[in-house]
Amino acid sequence: MSDQGTFDTNVVTVTRFVMEEGRKAKGTGEMTTLLNSICTAVKAISSAVRKAGIAHLYGIAGNTNVTGDQVKKLDILSNDLVINMIKSSFTSCVLVSEENERAIIVEPERRGKYIVCFDPLDGSSNIDCLVSIGTIFAIYKKALGEFILVDRDVRIKKKGKIYSLNEGYAMHFDPAVTEYLEKKKFPKDGSQPYGARYIGSMVADVHRTLMYGGIFLYPGNTKSPNGKLRLLYEGNPMAYIMVQAGGMASTGYENILDIQPEGIHQRTPVAMGSTEDVLEYIATCKKHAKK
Repeated sequence: MSDQGTFDTNVVTVTRFVMEEGRKAKGTGEMTTLLNSICTAVKAISSAVRKAGIAHLYGIAGNTNVTGDQVKKLDILSNDLVINMIKSSFTSCVLVSEENERAIIVEPERRGKYIVCFDPLDGSSNIDCLVSIGTIFAIYKKALGEFILVDRDVRIKKKGKIYSLNEGYAMHFDPAVTEYLEKKKFPKDGSQPYGARYIGSMVADVHRTLMYGGIFLYPGNTKSPNGKLRLLYEGNPMAYIMVQAGGMASTGYENILDIQPEGIHQRTPVAMGSTEDVLEYIATCKKHAKK
């Protein structure tokens, strides 16, 4: 919509953007086809979520996924939609989903050159109470990361005023995390304390951090030294977006995008957001590492 409130007849949809960028690249068109297939799956998931109550899709399916989370009926539906749409695009050779223990090898007659890793419905554990959810995906080509930025204009603030993490694990935090939070809550330099915001859905928490600045944390702790977020389909795609927007994404000791994966469901600690906030967190972690 324009400033005058008239209807914009020249809207830029995701499909249009992908097709225009693909034409500029003068490539084979496989990436464009793959992205459009993912977009179709996401639209179908969105429709299913809106109708979940009527279609009796709320609730638990009765099992857990490979990462120990209870599987919801919508998780299964979303996973099937993404898998089937990508397979039918003839653009991928391997699929890695949070919902499947093993990588899915695409049949030879439907095989393409890309590897797609995804969380089909991030935040689904909170869906019954209408918390924001979303689909996270990363696209790789022959073991090299290839991501597509869909909004060139997003820039995160250099420093924010909000921290975001689950403080229910406070008794298990490493000393570095505890110290960092103390600085944010009780600053000794006369500055204002940070506000706390935590939804419990990575897509929602990271999106808010991207829009308003600050830091999103899901660190390791004494119970889970590597945290709970998965590198290939949660850490990497979100880290790429954050870095492209001028922010940082780190474990506290190394850049997330520099980690060499050793397993398809590998976990990683996460600290991402405004550059100055993440650098302060890194400095605190490294100080404690020397002790």
